[in-house]
Amino acid sequence: MGKAASMKLPKEQRAEELDTIAAVLPHERRDKLAELLTDQDVETLRHLVNAGMGANTLRALTSDLAYLEAWAMAATDNPLPWPAPEALLLKFVAHHLWDPQRRENDPKHGMPTEVADALRRLGVLRTTGPHAPDTVRRRLANWSTLTKWRGVDGAFATPALKSAIRLAVRAVPRQRRRKSAKAVTGDVLTKLLATCGGDSLRDIRDRAILMVAFASGGRRRSEVAGLRKEQLTIEAPVSVEDGPPLPSLSIHLGRTKNSGASQDEVVYLTGRPVDALNAWLAVAKIDGGSVFRAIDRWGNISRRALDPKAVNDIVKQRAAMAGLEPQDYSAHGLRSGYLTEASNRGVPLSEAMEQSRHRSVQQAASYYNSATRRNGRAARLLP
Repeated sequence: MGKAASMKLPKEQRAEELDTIAAVLPHERRDKLAELLTDQDVETLRHLVNAGMGANTLRALTSDLAYLEAWAMAATDNPLPWPAPEALLLKFVAHHLWDPQRRENDPKHGMPTEVADALRRLGVLRTTGPHAPDTVRRRLANWSTLTKWRGVDGAFATPALKSAIRLAVRAVPRQRRRKSAKAVTGDVLTKLLATCGGDSLRDIRDRAILMVAFASGGRRRSEVAGLRKEQLTIEAPVSVEDGPPLPSLSIHLGRTKNSGASQDEVVYLTGRPVDALNAWLAVAKIDGGSVFRAIDRWGNISRRALDPKAVNDIVKQRAAMAGLEPQDYSAHGLRSGYLTEASNRGVPLSEAMEQSRHRSVQQAASYYNSATRRNGRAARLLP
C-alpha cells in the first residue's frame, strides 16, 4: 500500500477501530476494509456515525471510500489525496466511463489492464466493462461529501468534470436495467412460499423473510437483514368482517434511505406475515437482537445478523426451487413486486406509498403506470 501503509495502525487494531462502527459495515468485508482505509478514513467515518448519518448512507460511503483508496493506489501509486485535483477526478471518469468498441482497437482506452487487475485482486472490481454512469456519479458525490467533511474544497463542480461525464455518457448509451428483471408479485411470491412449506429451520426462516419483506412494503434487503427484535411492537388485533381478528405489529425502521433527519419510519404487518414472523422467533428462541440470522449446516443459529447479500441469495434459491429462472429475480423484486401487486389490486398509490415509504411519487407511480398499461386496452389491440 506504499506510504499509506506506514501511516496505518496494524490491521488487527484497525479492525477493532472499525468494530466501533460495525453496525454500518458489511460483515464479509470488514477485514478488507481494514486493509484499504487509512487512519483518517476511519476517524471520518466514526465522526459521521456520531453525527447521526443513516446506516445505509454511511455503508455506501464506506464501500465507495474503500474503492477510491484502492483505485488511487492502483492508478497513481499514491494514496488518495485530500482534496483531489481536477486531473485525478478526470482520470477517474476516464477509467470508468469508456467505449467498449473503441477499446477493441485501442487497448489504452479506458481503465488500464494493470489497474483493473490490481483492483480485482483486492476484490473491489467485479465488472469487466465500463461502470454504470449512476455508479460513477454516486462515487463522485460520496467523494465530494467526504472531502467536505475533511474541511477542504474539491473540484467536483468544475465545468470540465461535468462536461467529461456528460460526453462519456452520451458516447456510450446504456439501457437502464431494473435491479430485478422481474417483479415478485403475488403469484410469484406464492410459488416461492410453496418451497418453504416444510418445518425445517431454513423453511421457517425463509418463509418469514419473504413474507415480512413483501408485506411490509417491499423492504430493502439491508433493512430485512438488519431488523432487530427491539424494532417490533405488538399492536392491537385488526378486526375483519368475515373472520377472527388478525394479529398485527409495527416495525420501527428508524432513519431510512428516504426519511428525513429526525423522522422515525414505521410500517405495519397484519395477518399471515405476523404469524410467520412469530413462528420463526419462537423456533429460533430469539428474544432480542437480530431477527434474521444465518443457519449453519448442522442447524446451529448464529447470533449475528444475516448478511444483506444472503437475502438476495434466498430469493434466488427459492426461485430456482420453484422452477423459475433465478437470474430473473432478486431481493429488490420484492420491493417492485409490492407496488406492482398493490396496483393490480386497486390499492391507491398514496396508501401503498405509506407502506413502501417511497418519497418520490414519480418512482412509485412508474410501477402503477406499467401495470395499468399492461392490463389496459391499448396493449390488447390484437388479443
